[in-house]
Order: sequence, then structure tokens, then C-alpha cells
Amino acid sequence: MSQFRLKKLDLGGFVNTRILRDHTKRRTFEQFEPERQALRYTIRNTSLPQRVRAQAQLQLANMHSNTRSTQIKNRCVEGGTARSVIRAFRLGRYQFRMQALAGELPGVRKASW
Repeated sequence: MSQFRLKKLDLGGFVNTRILRDHTKRRTFEQFEPERQALRYTIRNTSLPQRVRAQAQLQLANMHSNTRSTQIKNRCVEGGTARSVIRAFRLGRYQFRMQALAGELPGVRKASW
């Protein structure tokens, strides 16, 4: 039996390592965003001494990369794919089509004219 156990997360559909990694990146970003904003404000504030601004710049550079917003990628919550994700539903193109045809998405129906 392994010493390490995975934490049970309620992330929705299919869970793979990419989805778990994306989930942890989103949580880390959310946790450190106020601190990053404060450091950015300190760096841009020209009324502060140059030494304080340089220290803030160094602290910001030394923060973990997962605290940046650019590390977060939109992924399908059902399949985990990163391509052709519809942001409003956080679903990939194929999953969106399947759920829309099944009538599982509110306000979405197949067009006919």
C-alpha cells in the first residue's frame, strides 16, 4: 500500500493529471493574486524610494511561476482537452455538442431555419 494518497477532489467529469495540475494552478493563482497586485503597485509607485521598489521587484520575480495568470489555461472540465474550449460553458467543442444535443445545457438548442 502506498504511503501517499491522493486527495479527493470534486472536479466534475473525467479527472486526469492535466486537470489536477490546472486546478492547483488556479488555486495557487487565486491565493497569491492580492500579494502580486500589492507588489506590482509598489513597483509602479514612483513616490516610493528606489530601494523599496527594487526589493518589491525582486520579491515579485522570486515568486513561484504558478502564481502568474499566464500559467492558467482554459481546459474542458469534462474531457480535459485544452483546444476549442467554449469559455462560457468551460467545455470542449465535442463535449459541448454532445451535452447540447442531449439537452443538458440550459438555454442551448440546435439551430434550425
